[in-house]
Amino acid sequence: MNKLKIIIIREFLSKIRNRTFIRMTFISPLIMVALMVTVAYVTKSSMEKVREIAYIDQSGLFDKEKDFQSNKSLIFHDLTGQEIETALKAVQKSGQYGLLYIPAGSTPEEIAKNIRFYSEKPPGINFTERLESVLSRRLTEIRMKEMALDLNQYKNAKVKVSLQLQTPGGENTSKLETGLKFGIGSAAGYFLFLFIVVYGAMVMRSVIEEKTGRIIEIIVSSVKPFQLMMGKVLGTGLAGILQFIIWTVLLILLYSAAIPFFGLDKGVQAGQMQAVARGVQQNATPDKIAHIFQVIHQLPLGMIFLSFILFFIGGFLLYASLYAAIGAAVDSETDTQQFMMPIMLPLMLGIYVGFAVIANDPHGNIATVFSLIPFTSPVVMMMRIPLGAPLWQVVLSLVILYLTFIFMIWIAGKIYRVGILSYGKKPTYKDLFKWLKYS
Repeated sequence: MNKLKIIIIREFLSKIRNRTFIRMTFISPLIMVALMVTVAYVTKSSMEKVREIAYIDQSGLFDKEKDFQSNKSLIFHDLTGQEIETALKAVQKSGQYGLLYIPAGSTPEEIAKNIRFYSEKPPGINFTERLESVLSRRLTEIRMKEMALDLNQYKNAKVKVSLQLQTPGGENTSKLETGLKFGIGSAAGYFLFLFIVVYGAMVMRSVIEEKTGRIIEIIVSSVKPFQLMMGKVLGTGLAGILQFIIWTVLLILLYSAAIPFFGLDKGVQAGQMQAVARGVQQNATPDKIAHIFQVIHQLPLGMIFLSFILFFIGGFLLYASLYAAIGAAVDSETDTQQFMMPIMLPLMLGIYVGFAVIANDPHGNIATVFSLIPFTSPVVMMMRIPLGAPLWQVVLSLVILYLTFIFMIWIAGKIYRVGILSYGKKPTYKDLFKWLKYS
């Protein structure tokens, strides 16, 4: 046990003293924040980009002032009366985004089928939908008049439904809260996937370096191979946990600094918070970002953080033991490719299930099953926890995960013990199974 402790401390210190590890520990939170700000800025810029388009209205049904009124992001130029060829040349010469052509027709349906938009490059989805909405609204009004339907009565009769989401116990939720929960769960699951892959690869690389440098032969003369493998796995895992804790502290500090920047009061009362969850602006904060921060206060962040640590430890120990076995079996990192795919597939499947299934049915049978399978549970269950996964399922998933780790560390230990001193031959799956039979 004393030798195992020495190995753990050695691996832990060698990781945290690495200059790259230190730099990334303190720079990564800033990079993550910068990326989020950049994505938000780029998205907003693309949405607010000003586009100028010309139009030819041969139908005579559209009102220049009402239907083609320019706004901050869309400027219309009336070229009605010109031929299409002449208008297209004028558009290209002026550098306008495109030309909207509305042909004449006997019915709104006929006109709608033949409306065309000319542009050098295919327009974006949001732009196309916005333009279609303008045209569809006007043609619908004309069609209703032809059917002798009162347009004002129709508008007055329209009732907008905004569902008030509530649990049977009377707890209020909202679409914003649900979206944030899914976003946080997805981010946690994805980061867990990255951490497991990155730190697992560290273990594998460390084993390969010591094996190829023949240092391992000296080490195993004084310590058992299984102890060496466990020391590497646990030491690297502790370094990962330390890095994650530092990241969490730094992100909390950045979050706390952002609260006064967005005009939020930390002392928001519980009643106000429930009002925000229902979408009622009782706190008189007009900025949507402020509402997002306030809803985040309601989320079970402590439970999410604790679950992340527990699933990271379990998932890392499970996969790192396999990474260590692979590192011991090969002579170089290039030889690991044939063994990496079976290890990566469950994690990749977990990511796919998380994004494809949990968004629509977080508590369905598929999501539940994959959150209990130990090779996918670290990712899938982390995505489900913010959305209210039952506590008994979380506990059961952790129990299965750690029991599977104990079994897999036994299997990995048998491979590691033989492979660590095997040189000169590229191992196959048949060789790995043969090593498992050695007592």
